[in-house]
Amino acid sequence: MKDIDKVDIVIVNWNSGLFLTDCLDSLQNKALNDINQVIVVDNNSSDDSIQSLNTYDFSLKIVKNLSNKGFGSACNQGARLCKSKYILFLNPDARIYENTLSSCLDFLDDEKNASVGILGVPLEDTNGNIARCCARYPSIFNMVSSAMGLDKLIPSSGALMKEWDHLTTREVDQVIGAFFLVRGDVYKKLNGFDERFFVYYEEVDFSYRAKKKGYKSVYYSGARAFHYGGVSSSKAIANRLFFSLRSRVQYFYKHFNVASTLFIILTTLFIEFPARLIHAIFIIKSYTLTMETLKGYRMFLVSLFRPHSR
Repeated sequence: MKDIDKVDIVIVNWNSGLFLTDCLDSLQNKALNDINQVIVVDNNSSDDSIQSLNTYDFSLKIVKNLSNKGFGSACNQGARLCKSKYILFLNPDARIYENTLSSCLDFLDDEKNASVGILGVPLEDTNGNIARCCARYPSIFNMVSSAMGLDKLIPSSGALMKEWDHLTTREVDQVIGAFFLVRGDVYKKLNGFDERFFVYYEEVDFSYRAKKKGYKSVYYSGARAFHYGGVSSSKAIANRLFFSLRSRVQYFYKHFNVASTLFIILTTLFIEFPARLIHAIFIIKSYTLTMETLKGYRMFLVSLFRPHSR
């Protein structure tokens, strides 16, 4: 196999601790023959996650940012160094298994799958369960359903595909960014991720733009990977909430009209916000979560009056 036919892997790191080492070790032990190079882009971590990495048989490049440039921007930094046919954007708290990459590459190399531009796989959690990691494109209906909690009663009404067992291969709107395998030529045609999304919705936007270019996103059940989930974002609850809310509005502002965007903003502030507060105060009974929720929404409200946030 020529190097160009292999896969380049981009990992964005921010205070991932030993998860990053575990991720790289899994690549060394389970997929060495499929990898051309691995690029770790560190978004100004304050821990020592990139200071004491092991030595690997694949080419490992470390890009150190002096500030946190955001997930999409860091992905693009890493991708600009990629030369292979495929690029895998992999979270540092993910690990691959035997034949994970080789099976995915064989699937994409099959001529009948030439229209598949993005591939995801089942992601197991710490209990061995398959996470619900595919979603529909955001719409007014599924966003309002989620904000009102209707998706808990009618799973198919929400954006996240909770009603499906994730055990079969099928075309989907979007696969989660934790394991996001992309054809290199598709990435170039789309000019990478839209860096206006600091974190969250950048892969949704990418998948939607790929679909408009005629490329499918496929959830491939013939391989699996592990994903711990929330390692970095769990350290900053208010910031995580803020960026999620802001990216949602940015997505609607980009792909919908002004009226739809305004409707989503009002729904977020007057339906979802009270629901989150009630959940934090009376269901979870957590002072910390309550204060973090208030802080996140305050940041979101302030951002609405800043033109560059759109």
